[in-house]
Amino acid sequence: MRTEPGTVRNFALYGSSDTQPAWAELVHLETVPERSSLFDWEIDLHFHEGLIQLLYLTQGGEGAAFIDGTRWALRPPCLIVVPARAVHGFSFHPKTDGPVITAAQKPLESLAALTAPELLEHLHRPAVLEVPRGSRQGQALLPLFEAIGRESQLQASGGMTAGMALLTALFVQVARVARAASALPGAAHGTRSRKAAQIERFRALLDERLRRREPVQAYAQALGITLGQLTRLSKELLGLSAQEVVNARVVHEAQRELVYSSLTIKQIAAELGFEDEAYFGRFFKKHTGQRPTEFRTEARRRLAAQ
Repeated sequence: MRTEPGTVRNFALYGSSDTQPAWAELVHLETVPERSSLFDWEIDLHFHEGLIQLLYLTQGGEGAAFIDGTRWALRPPCLIVVPARAVHGFSFHPKTDGPVITAAQKPLESLAALTAPELLEHLHRPAVLEVPRGSRQGQALLPLFEAIGRESQLQASGGMTAGMALLTALFVQVARVARAASALPGAAHGTRSRKAAQIERFRALLDERLRRREPVQAYAQALGITLGQLTRLSKELLGLSAQEVVNARVVHEAQRELVYSSLTIKQIAAELGFEDEAYFGRFFKKHTGQRPTEFRTEARRRLAAQ
């Protein structure tokens, strides 16, 4: 696994040329060997725009995960939570096995906010969690992964609703595993760097201030570092400049609003801190290649065809 600074690619599923739109609703299940064995069990740093991943390593030897500048030891059985936009890579033992779920983060967050707000921290924070063999929490995990896999393959009416409900139930179990893991003596945590903590704080600030359209300098000041330091930090850990990270987050939110809300283009522009609808349109086209109206029409047509 390469962890040095460089180009960090965005995939829907690692190595796939099919880039799932950031706004799209998706629940996909596969096993670790299905994809990792194709890359000699070494998954280079990459990220998923709008997609959260949950890996349950049920068997295999020791490996390593690298998530947003933090290195974690992988000792199955364990759970790995990789939130949307977290830059991550893996070095798996060749006998590693277990299910991997990739799902749309925002719909899952919306459902959790209504039904179980305490789950939100587990959706936002990268983690590697020990799952003691034979534990009640561990026994409850696989049936949920299997049920989600069945729903994703059925492609039946109501499948997305059922899938998101099952995912919420799965993250209830993740929260229970996290509580149990934190109570274990000598519980292992990732080797967390100061840089990783700063990037996590940058992302949290971006979520809080997204609609203010603040300059990147304001984020640097809030973090207590210079603009140059923030730019270098972002480039090193995320593969993007700080401005590119901000722009990508704004575009992602705009796409979601265009597809799933009934707001007009002017209202969406105002919601995202653009004083001028025309400027919003130019910004959106620059980053997506489409005007907002074109994107909305095409995206809704694609959803209707599913």
